[in-house]
Amino acid sequence: MYQRPENALKRAEELIAVSQHESALDLLHEVIMSKRTRATSIAVLEPILLRFIELAVIMRKGKVAKEGLHQYKNISQNVTVTAIELVIKKFIDLSEAKVAEAQTKADKINLDNVDDLEATETPESIILSTVSGDVSKDRTDREVVTPWLKFLWEAYRTALDILRNNSRLEILYQTMASQAFKFCLKYTRKTEFRRLCEILRQHLTTSAKYAHQTHSINLSDPETLQRHLDTRFEQLNAAAELELWQEGFRSIEDIHTLFVVSKKPPKAYMQAQYYEKLARIFSVGENYLFHAAAVSKYFSIAKMNKNMPEEEQERWATLVMMSALSIPIIAASKTRTTTADTDDNKPRDQRLTNLLRVSKIPTRESLLKEALNKAVFARVRPEVRELYTILEVDFHPLSISKKIAPLIQKLSSHKEFSKYSRPLHQVILTRLLQQLSQVYQSITIESIVQLASFPSLSATNSVNFDEGTIEKFIMNGCRKGELNIRVNHMTRTITFETDVFAGSKATGSKGPRVQSTPAEQMRTHLTNLANRLNTAVTLISPHKLQEKREAQQEAFRAALEAMEEERRLASERVILIEKRREIKEYEAAKKIREDEIKRIEQARKEAEAEKVRMEEEVRRREMEKIAQIRAEREREEAMKLAERIAGDGKNKNIKDELMNLDTKTLMDKQLELLEQEKRDLANKMRQISKRLDHTERAMRRAESPKWEADHVEQKRIDKAYHNALAAAQQEATKTKHATDLKVKARVTRILPDFLAHKAKLDAVRQADYEAKVARAEALISEAKAQRIAEFRKKKAEEMARTRKEEEARRLRAEEERIRLEEGQRLSAEKAARDAARKAEEAERTKKLDETYQRQQERERAAEERVKQRERERLEERARQQQQQQEPASRGGDVWTRRPQPVSAAAATPADAGDTWRSKNVSATPSESSSTGPISSSGKYVPPSRRTAEAQRSAEGGKPAAFGAFGGSRNEERRGGDDRFGASRSSAFGARRDGDVNRGRDAPPPLQPPAGGGWRERAAAAERTGSGAGAAPASGGPAKYVPPNRRDN
Repeated sequence: MYQRPENALKRAEELIAVSQHESALDLLHEVIMSKRTRATSIAVLEPILLRFIELAVIMRKGKVAKEGLHQYKNISQNVTVTAIELVIKKFIDLSEAKVAEAQTKADKINLDNVDDLEATETPESIILSTVSGDVSKDRTDREVVTPWLKFLWEAYRTALDILRNNSRLEILYQTMASQAFKFCLKYTRKTEFRRLCEILRQHLTTSAKYAHQTHSINLSDPETLQRHLDTRFEQLNAAAELELWQEGFRSIEDIHTLFVVSKKPPKAYMQAQYYEKLARIFSVGENYLFHAAAVSKYFSIAKMNKNMPEEEQERWATLVMMSALSIPIIAASKTRTTTADTDDNKPRDQRLTNLLRVSKIPTRESLLKEALNKAVFARVRPEVRELYTILEVDFHPLSISKKIAPLIQKLSSHKEFSKYSRPLHQVILTRLLQQLSQVYQSITIESIVQLASFPSLSATNSVNFDEGTIEKFIMNGCRKGELNIRVNHMTRTITFETDVFAGSKATGSKGPRVQSTPAEQMRTHLTNLANRLNTAVTLISPHKLQEKREAQQEAFRAALEAMEEERRLASERVILIEKRREIKEYEAAKKIREDEIKRIEQARKEAEAEKVRMEEEVRRREMEKIAQIRAEREREEAMKLAERIAGDGKNKNIKDELMNLDTKTLMDKQLELLEQEKRDLANKMRQISKRLDHTERAMRRAESPKWEADHVEQKRIDKAYHNALAAAQQEATKTKHATDLKVKARVTRILPDFLAHKAKLDAVRQADYEAKVARAEALISEAKAQRIAEFRKKKAEEMARTRKEEEARRLRAEEERIRLEEGQRLSAEKAARDAARKAEEAERTKKLDETYQRQQERERAAEERVKQRERERLEERARQQQQQQEPASRGGDVWTRRPQPVSAAAATPADAGDTWRSKNVSATPSESSSTGPISSSGKYVPPSRRTAEAQRSAEGGKPAAFGAFGGSRNEERRGGDDRFGASRSSAFGARRDGDVNRGRDAPPPLQPPAGGGWRERAAAAERTGSGAGAAPASGGPAKYVPPNRRDN
């Protein structure tokens, strides 16, 4: 295996040079299929693939080429698709060239078989040519051309298989399919065309299965769908040219499937081509009903083309009318049923209706009604218009064949109208039997045969019915319900059924009629009786008719009145429906865009992930390749070292041993070998120098006697050579001098002429030079003047532009100055407004502060008055208690503990959040008198600290307990807002009291709340000697009692 693929290519070229194509192909195939090749760059691998393809085509190795191409696709599809396209195109081009070359070779072989072009045909040669002439050509084609045709077909299949279901190779895939269709058409390969259609159909089916792959085709993409439609239409055209109508019908189904998948309506020219081919397929299949429907659809699309000539419009309008008239009402036994009367035909007819892209199954009556509009019937030919009148309007059972015969004769002369001759005869026979049933009760079969014959037609266009055909035709008509006839074989007559109770299964294709049948009269008898009785009632009671008319007029009037409202509602409903449709379309388009964005984003992410993976894979392969190359190089170096050490294979055993050693050991051995060689060489050189010294000394001793004689001989030879050389130089100098004198004498004679000619030339050149100088000076002066003028003009323009720029700059500066001044003015005004607003706010704030200070002063005054009243009341109560206790103290020497003052710390936590009144109400008179709002130092003491100071003074200056002092401070922090609100409310209450009691000596005492407040709690504490939150009776410090333990 080669380390570099380029070496394999060089080796293959060498093998090709010696005509070993098989070995070269195997070598390249091995290189391409190797795992090492996956890490090779495309630039290196592409020439190998091209050469490999050339060899595979030359050797006709289709399977080998397919394996190589698949491997190359797997390697290069994630890098670039251009390389795949190049190789596939090269493969197909070489295959087609080989087929053309084989065709030329076969033609040449067939031409070489003709020995003499002027030889006359003999009876023997004619007989022999009938037996073996074409056989030899077929044999030549089979031996020379057919193998290459098979190889080209396999090449197309291989290319389509490689390129399928890949959006990046979609264009080349469609190109290969188109070339395959051309191949089938060129060589009339019907079997291969069927297989090709099946392959394309299978590829399209499997594309939906592998739609989740990265680069799979997406039929929702308009461009991809359009390319598939183009390919299917080309397939349809090829099927029509090869007359493979079954494949053509399948192609129509494929196209219809793509139309259904497409979210946009197909283009007009595609629809026209679709219906044209569909009509042709239905015509070949003798399905005249759907053929007429397809022709009608084609004309409805083709007439939209404004550039369509009038003759073409007339031709297609005539075809529409002829195809509608030629739809058999009763199908003959060898033609297919054309209506959906039987249950077996309904699925098939529905399938064909879907192919026509219509909602309802067409009928003969609907197609004729559609053909009678102005766009069709006005353009048909006169003979077709007359044919319609005879068949569908006039009633003439005995002369219908005679009237139609010349029209059919004229229409049959046209190739495209002659195909309707046979079904038209069936329609004529149907109309003949229907019209005869209205005027005859029975008639002989011979008479019907005579009436249905067309003797004026030629043998090729005439369709004469015999008795058996007419009898089968009548049976089919009776089965379908179009006829009601009995055949009497004994009398050879037919009887038209006149049973009044017979049912009707007719489809409505009765044609022109003279009268109703007895069965129809029986079915309409009650209806006729009702109409006549209604007429009699009207004659007897005319007022009922008048009432009916008035009711009808009233209904009309009410309808007219409600018409506008209904019209408005209908228009609103139409607008609403349109809006809903637009919303749905917008949502659908939005969803499509979102799906497309998601798909693109997903594809981008997958591409990025794939790119990262490929980069990592390439990096890994490069590292592996580098490691492998390094190992190979080390191994090669080791082998070379081993060979060098072994010494050209002199000792094979040593060489084999060295092959198994590593590089380091070999290097050490090589160093040892080099040292040994250096020592051996030094010894050898020493011995050689010693030998050379002795040899040189002996040679010099033998040469020394002969040196003097050799010197004398050399002097003699040098002198003779010098004398000969001097004589030769003297002779050559004399000869040259004589020759120069002769030349001088000859040249001296022409010297005057030369000087005169030279003077003339100098004068002419001097004049020419002076003229050129003058012209140059004139041009320079002119250019200088022009340059000066241009410079002055440019300078003036620059000055004008400078002035304009200065003026513009000045205007901009002025505008900027004005803008700045305006901005400064606005800023000053804004600052003035802000200063005024701030001054107003400061004044308003000052007024509010003054108001607040006055209010605070009033509240403090009210608070002082309330405190003063409370102190007076408490002092009075204390005096009363002291007076009650004095008699008891006088009665004995019983020591009693003075009651402990109730401090603020003894208040319950429930009262901690009360106002300042709840903190000072429990103070004793001594405490209240000793601890007032003004301390001994003259500073203001807040109420929350007065109790603590009083307790410290009572205990001899010792600090109060932690609960007393900390509780008051905590109460102050927790209840700040409540105290503020209570003080304000008390102040407001005091102010209100002061307003009410203005002019009196003292305000009335405040009343406690109904539910019990601080006064009731303080009185209870005095009566019991300890409150809920009071300190213990002992002389110890006051402690805080939590609320959950006070009851206990």
